[in-house]
Amino acid sequence: MDDLISSDPEYVWLSLAALLALAEIFMPGVFLIWLAAAAAVTGIVSAFIDLTLAGQLTLFGISTIASVLIGRQWYLSNVVKSADPLLNDRAARLIGTTVTVVQPVNDTSGRVKVGDSEWPARGPDLPVGAIARIADVANGVLMIETIPDKDASANRS
Repeated sequence: MDDLISSDPEYVWLSLAALLALAEIFMPGVFLIWLAAAAAVTGIVSAFIDLTLAGQLTLFGISTIASVLIGRQWYLSNVVKSADPLLNDRAARLIGTTVTVVQPVNDTSGRVKVGDSEWPARGPDLPVGAIARIADVANGVLMIETIPDKDASANRS
C-alpha cells in the first residue's frame, strides 16, 4: 500500500477528489466540491510533475484556497433569485402585520403580541390592548405605528 502512495500519488489525489465530490452530493453544503477541485488539481499536477509529499500538500493547500475564493466569487456574481426572498428572515416578514399591545409601548420600551409570541416593541405611546401595525424591525425590536381609525374617518364624511 505504501508503494502505491509513494509511486502513484495522483491516484490517491484523484480518488480523494472523487470521494469529496461524492460526499458533496450526499451532504450538500457547496463547500466540499471546492476541496474536490483542489484534490483533482493536485492529482493532475502530480501525474505530470514528481512532487514530494510536502509539495503535494502545499499544492493542495494553495489549490484549496484558490478554488474556494474562485467559487465564492462565482456565487456572489451569480445570485439565485428567490421566489420568497424573506423566507428565512422572520422579523422582516412581520412588517405590515397587525399586533396587539401587551405592555404599554413608548419610544423606549413595550411589548406586543404577534401570533402566539411576544416581541419587544418601540413606537408612539400606546396603552395595553391597543392595535398597531409593524412598520420596521431593528435588532429584533419591532418598530410599530398606529393604525388610522377607519370608522372615525368614515363618520367625519
